Amino acid sequence: MTEYAGEDVKRVERSSIADFFLKPSLSAWPNSVASENSTVTLRCVSPTPGIILVLRKGDSILDSRPPHHLTEGTAEFRLTNLQLRHAGYYTCEYHLKESLKKISFSSDVLLLLVTGYLPKPSLRVQHLRQVTTGEKVNLQCWKPHNFTQYKMFALLKEGTSSPIQLLSSENDTVEFTLQNVTVHDAGRYSCVYLQAEAPFRASHPSDHLDISVTISLKASSQCYTKINVIRLGMSALFVVLMAFFLAEAWYRKKVSPSRPRLKKTENFPIS
Repeated sequence: MTEYAGEDVKRVERSSIADFFLKPSLSAWPNSVASENSTVTLRCVSPTPGIILVLRKGDSILDSRPPHHLTEGTAEFRLTNLQLRHAGYYTCEYHLKESLKKISFSSDVLLLLVTGYLPKPSLRVQHLRQVTTGEKVNLQCWKPHNFTQYKMFALLKEGTSSPIQLLSSENDTVEFTLQNVTVHDAGRYSCVYLQAEAPFRASHPSDHLDISVTISLKASSQCYTKINVIRLGMSALFVVLMAFFLAEAWYRKKVSPSRPRLKKTENFPIS
């Protein structure tokens, strides 16, 4: 009897959470891959108002707080003077202010890395650093030969808040591929190698590699074609509107003389 009652309670709790709570999101600013002694802000965003936001590292609760009064549903957790102990997997969740029992599903996991604990790798590109849109770019990250226990590699891009790609390799090198590049793929890239489990040591970032992307002739012609189509459409609309106004003016002019004119009456003096 007790066993069935316990199962019913768990089923009700799960269904009520699923019906009421939506999963929050967790992001890092300026980046989830940060250097030692720097500062990172973890931002948890909830779609539900009137809640308390909770930050976890692994299974441990680090902090909880209500949303900022200017950003309803959002709380920021600031980590200063980053050290290796800060690295790891983070999630956030939330619960109602008046109830600690009803807790939302956790956000997607965010991996925070603190770099600077291993020698830097090198990043190379197979082809020219300048490519055209639609092409493929292969970036190779090489780590030193005597660090075989670190099998995870991360590709970073300046201006993004998280790694572009994460790949594992048993070798000293891994190849990242950017498929069908666009102008948005242009920028400064670097890579690190790391531990995927505690204590999450990460290397110094490699030297930056600049990638330039130019618009291909095909893409340019397609762009010009779209612009010309828009121009033709606007011209056609202008012609239609002018024809309409001219027709309306002609119609008014034609109808105006046929209207009956009021005869002028003469006023006679009354004797």
